[in-house]
Formats: sequence, C-alpha cells, structure tokens
Amino acid sequence: MAELSTVKLSLAPKASKQEGLLAKLGPGLVTGAADDDPSGIATYSQVGAQFGFSMLWLMLFSFPLMAGIQEICGRLGRITGRGLAANLSKSYSKTLVRFLVLLLLMANIFNLGADISAMGTGLQLVVGGNVIVYAVLFGAVSLLLQVYIPYRKYVDYLKWLTWALFSYVITAFIVHVPWGRALVATVVPSISLKPEYLMALVAVLGTTISPYLFFWQTSQEVEEVRIKPNESPLKKKPFQAFAQFRRIAIDTRVGMAFSNLVAFFIILTTAATLHNVSDSNRIQTAADAAKALQPLAGQFAFLLFAIGIVGTGMLAIPVLAGSAAYAVCETFGWHASLESKPRNARQFYYVIALATALGVCLNLLGFDPIRALFWSALVNGIVAVPIMFLLMLISVNPAIVEKFPLPLHLRVAGWTATLLMAAASLALIVTVLQHALSS
Repeated sequence: MAELSTVKLSLAPKASKQEGLLAKLGPGLVTGAADDDPSGIATYSQVGAQFGFSMLWLMLFSFPLMAGIQEICGRLGRITGRGLAANLSKSYSKTLVRFLVLLLLMANIFNLGADISAMGTGLQLVVGGNVIVYAVLFGAVSLLLQVYIPYRKYVDYLKWLTWALFSYVITAFIVHVPWGRALVATVVPSISLKPEYLMALVAVLGTTISPYLFFWQTSQEVEEVRIKPNESPLKKKPFQAFAQFRRIAIDTRVGMAFSNLVAFFIILTTAATLHNVSDSNRIQTAADAAKALQPLAGQFAFLLFAIGIVGTGMLAIPVLAGSAAYAVCETFGWHASLESKPRNARQFYYVIALATALGVCLNLLGFDPIRALFWSALVNGIVAVPIMFLLMLISVNPAIVEKFPLPLHLRVAGWTATLLMAAASLALIVTVLQHALSS
C-alpha cells in the first residue's frame, strides 16, 4: 500500500500539469483549427499548385497579425460578456451592423455549402458512394450535434477533431520536398504585382483572417463565462483579468500557430507535388488536390489528404453555422447560446438550422459552390476590413472596455492587420480595374 501511495503521489503533479495545459486551450484552439476548413484547404492547394513555394512566407508573416486580431476578439468577449455583434450594436448604427452581419451570413452559407460538398466528395474518393447522400448526412449529423449536445460537452468534441488537421502535416513528410528551397521561400518574401498573384494574396489573407472567426471566438469567451460558475465578465470581476488575459493569450497563440502551421504544410505539399504539373491550374477544390496527389505522391498521401477533408469539415460546419447564429441573434437582441436548450434559444437554433440547411440545399439544387471557393475567400478578405476597423475602435473605447484598454503590442498587431488587409484589397481592385481598362 505504501508503494501504491507513492506512485499516486508521483503521478499527481504530472496529471495536474497536463490538465492545466488542456484547460488553457479552448476557444482559441478550436477557432484556429476551424480556419483550416475544406474551403481553406482548397485555397491553399490552389496557391501551392499555381505559385509553388512563393507564398510560404505569408504563413509566417500573417501569424502575429492573425493571433493579434483573434486575441483582441477573445479579450472583448471576456471583458464585456457580450459577442462581437452585440458590442458593435452598442456603438454603431444598427443598419450598418445588420448589413455587415448579412454579408457574413451570406458568405458563411456559401462556405457551408462548399465545405459540405467537399466532405461528401472526400468521403466518396475513399469509399465510393453518392456525394449528395453524404452531403445530406454530414449536414444532418452536424446540426443534431449542435442542437442536442450542450456546449460544455460539444467543445470537447471540437477539440478532438483538431487532430484531423495533422493529416496534412504528415502528408508533407511522405512526399519529396526540397526543404532548402522551401525554407528560403518561407523567410524571404516573394512579391508580384500581377493580378493573379494579388488575387491569390487576398484570397489567402481572406481565408486566414476570416470574419466568421472574429464572431465565433468572441462568443465562445462569453459561453465560457456562462458555463463556469466562479467566472464573470471582467467588468464585474476585474481581479480575474490577469489570469484570464494570460489564458486567452496562450490559447489564441497556440491555436493560430496550429492553424498557420497546417496551412503552411498544405501549400508545401501541393507546391512540391503539383506545381508545374500540366493540369495544376485545374486544382479548384480540396478533393481535386487529393486526386492529383494520388498518382504523384502515392496512395497513403492521397488517403490522408482526403480523410482530412472530412475531419476538418466536421470541425468547420458548427463554427460557420454557429458564428452566423451568434451574429444574427446578437444584432436583434435574441438569446444566443450553444449551452441553452432549443426551447430557451429558439431563434438561435433556427438560424443554425437554416444556415446548415441552405448549405446542404446548394448541393441538392445542383449549384456548385465549390467553384466559387476562391472568390468566396476574396470576398471575405474585403468584408473583413470594415469589421476589423470597427473592432479596433470598440476595443479601445472606454465605454465598451472600461478599465481594460488594449496593450500596445495588440494595438500594433491589430491595426497592422487591418491596414494590410485594406491595402491588399485596394491593390487587387486597382489592378483588376487597370487590367480591364487596358484590355
């Protein structure tokens, strides 16, 4: 018995350390992983196939900007106990906020349709069968999980799904990669003013720094306050600020680093295998990339890439539908919470159901949203600019955040990300207009 007690005591500190680390990873980890959804995989695959290693630098460059913006969102939710749309509605015209939310809703529905279709195609590549049947099945399963599983259990399910993203890291080590060239391209930016390059640049930024992630992470911090009885918005319990800000910083930076690392390996894999291949410009979807990898990189790489599409989709669907529901309900003052039962948050679950159903219907009606994935990322990149601008303003507004102003490093990161997105979008618009006028 004495020996057994000694063993228990020796294991206790290690177990508690592991639990402490896992407890710090929540909204930021899930948000970062959801950023690498099937539509994001398609964008990164297109970029790797078309431009090779020349955009790898963007994953390193965008990390501190992406992490900064998402940390600002997390802080805002924890300070105020309200989501992003609710905070925007307190400071700006409801007409403006509803217009931005409408754009978010439309973009999310198209992303949902594209992601659900990609998941169906990914499963078909592995086991055969009917894509439409799989699309309906994935939409239904995801909707039922969101409606009937409380948030505190559901978020654990989402955390487990983040492991699916490691399939893209593993794939990169199966194919042949010229690591010297890849590392140089990562640290030495390669920039072109050609319209197609600028289009790809804005698409990558729009996929990496996406508006739906802003709304999701802010609302998830609000949910965390709801489910933990000893915690409150920092406006009510300011003494919790140091611990909570530190947790949010760790959680967000780990989540965004994970997201960008996976994106890096997707670009790396497709650049190493599909760039300069005769039909590389025909890579339009994540499934196209998986099929193209099969003869070039082998069956195992193909399977990992295809299975990863399904796993990432199951992670992304609830984030896309949930972020739209949070934004819509907060704008109209309706109760919004994944922790609430459907009868206590009817409008919230109606929006989730409607967004998911419309995404499935895009596939049933024969509409092919997959072809619009790249353009969807471009729209997200442009729509993100006004949302980021307003986010930065309310995050330094004493009427909103009271005694918790943004630290200097987050102000620099947030405004740099906003100005970068604005400059990239403007450069794209000017270049496309010049190209149109000259032709």
